[in-house]
Amino acid sequence: MKKIINPWIGKDKYNCFGCSPDNPIGLHMDFFEDGDDIVSLWHPQHHYQGWIDTMHGGILATLIDETCGWVVSRKRQCSGFTTQLNLKYRKSVSSNDPLVTIRASIIEQRRNLLFIHATLTNAAGELCVEGDVTYFLLNEEKSKSMGFTYCAVEGE
Repeated sequence: MKKIINPWIGKDKYNCFGCSPDNPIGLHMDFFEDGDDIVSLWHPQHHYQGWIDTMHGGILATLIDETCGWVVSRKRQCSGFTTQLNLKYRKSVSSNDPLVTIRASIIEQRRNLLFIHATLTNAAGELCVEGDVTYFLLNEEKSKSMGFTYCAVEGE
């Protein structure tokens, strides 16, 4: 796996809840490229729980949505936004779990729509959440106007 370099670091007003390392209440996600997949390894925390010792479903949805956004940035080299997020919660995720793995990859592209499948597994490798996410891809001009230039991996 190769670590993806966050292209937003140093951009004015960058404070993404999912990936900004400086957002004090954010998820502080990092991303890796593993072949066709984009992967994030994330450590659950009690202040993101819904029920006692159980991660909030909205946080789990955010982890998946954010990872899919990085599929867009790295694999299509542009910006985009979520148009549809369909999730199936298969198993609860404990806020005591030392690590969850979020993995996403492209299923297909139709014009400006990118269809992505994502999974979230616990430290035991059990499937907890899976879903299909659709992103609308912005063209190069619009992506550049939003501050996006290129999304690289370390060593590239």
